[in-house]
Amino acid sequence: MSTAAHSVSSHWSTRLINELDASDRRAESIAKGLSAPQLNWQPRPGAWSIGQCLEHLRISNEALVPAISEALEGGQRETIDEIKLGWFSGWFIRNFIAPNPGGARARAPKKIEPAQQVEPSVLEGFLRSNQAARDLVRRASGYDVNRIRYKNPFLPLLRFTVGAGLEIISKHGSRHLLQAEGVRQATGFPR
Repeated sequence: MSTAAHSVSSHWSTRLINELDASDRRAESIAKGLSAPQLNWQPRPGAWSIGQCLEHLRISNEALVPAISEALEGGQRETIDEIKLGWFSGWFIRNFIAPNPGGARARAPKKIEPAQQVEPSVLEGFLRSNQAARDLVRRASGYDVNRIRYKNPFLPLLRFTVGAGLEIISKHGSRHLLQAEGVRQATGFPR
């Protein structure tokens, strides 16, 4: 592969790759070395475990990355400096995707609900899905991500820009890693 395929050429792509790298480190600090009972422990009935948070993020990434990647096929090749969110995508990310303690809570679409019990390999699965997201950010950095729209795999009527989709992947990770940290710090977490 050429060096250009690996280079990151815009401020937004460097920022998103750094955010995804930070998510990897955060996930490892939360979940590495945990036993299956620790990964699956829930602070209260109906609340997600650490493993379920990671599984949800993995499934979500595995749905979003191909949908966004497909949208780039034949898209306008042009490097842009920054992702510009529209009012709706900005509102959606702030209220339902980004970390928002005490803010809006939404039920995950059925397609990305985690299993009741997850395997200890959940951390590696999440890290692989984040690597696919980083690869996509690198690829997308050569496109005008503010103009190309992707077919949303969860809400078909919503067609966000590729830039908004990449922001969603990054911010979504932050939201559920914060949730997983709360589980690990909860009273009663098995030590």
